[in-house]
Amino acid sequence: MRRRDIIKAIAGSAAVWPLAARAQQSAMQVVGFLNAGSPTERVNLVATFRQALGEAGYVEGRNVSIEYRWAENQYDRLPRLAADLVQRQVAAIATPGSTPAALAAKAATATIPIVFGVGGDPVRLGLVASLSRPGGNVTGISFLTTLLVTKQLDLLHELVPSAETIGLLVNPKFPDTEAMTKEAREAATSHGKKLLVVSVSNESDFNQAFATLVHEPVGALLVPVEPFFLSQRKRIVEMADRHALPAIYSLREFAVDGGLMSYGTSLVESYRQVAVYVGRILNGARPADLPVVQSTKFELVINIKVAKALGLQVPDKLLSLADEVIE
Repeated sequence: MRRRDIIKAIAGSAAVWPLAARAQQSAMQVVGFLNAGSPTERVNLVATFRQALGEAGYVEGRNVSIEYRWAENQYDRLPRLAADLVQRQVAAIATPGSTPAALAAKAATATIPIVFGVGGDPVRLGLVASLSRPGGNVTGISFLTTLLVTKQLDLLHELVPSAETIGLLVNPKFPDTEAMTKEAREAATSHGKKLLVVSVSNESDFNQAFATLVHEPVGALLVPVEPFFLSQRKRIVEMADRHALPAIYSLREFAVDGGLMSYGTSLVESYRQVAVYVGRILNGARPADLPVVQSTKFELVINIKVAKALGLQVPDKLLSLADEVIE
């Protein structure tokens, strides 16, 4: 090749390179991640979300960018955070494990795809038209925590049959609270027990709440799924143990951190499934065509060490049903 041809080829490649770089940059899709909780309490869950998104072909920093927005358990911040993601024209908004975030995202946009992870009934919450045909721009996964309250009360009755009054810890600001309270009241009545509902919506409420539970007194406690409670799980577990109050929780994480017993779906799995649907949407699927996924796997975890400290003998029936026993 003659010298002037070599120079022409180099010049041509130099002209093509910026175009290729710009094309690669334009291929970078942006996903909004909206959550009512705090990132420090969800490090492993976010890692699961990113891993599943990567398995779907979208690696953060390579061909997808994730804009994280955390409300730090201040639900009133969610509308502003959702509006910010909409203004940034993200390709999709993921709201795993956060009913308040899902509702805020839906209120903020009717066009950007939204993939939720909620504990309650998404139809009742107004997120979708139906489970099989969501319609609109919203779909996701429901891990049925509201409906699990009855089963949790049954398990608590098996372990502490002598408890005449059951305490229910609720956050009145949480959208599923009314439905969960109704389910719990009916379940308690079916066992001939009373239900004492105690509200906690910020950190300063805990001391008074547990003072009420002890003064009643209640014989056992149910703590349902709620983002604020998840962020405060170590404090809740410690206070229940300190007051020798047998408690059942909705997530395995509570039992691992010293809680007596938990029954519910896997929060890790829900984050994974949300990422799977986000990946399908980035590949061209429409939310309206993706049916809402319902959890089918539930896990019972029993902390034997805590049971012994409370002076409880765990029935063989419960031990045989347990998916995990923490010694």
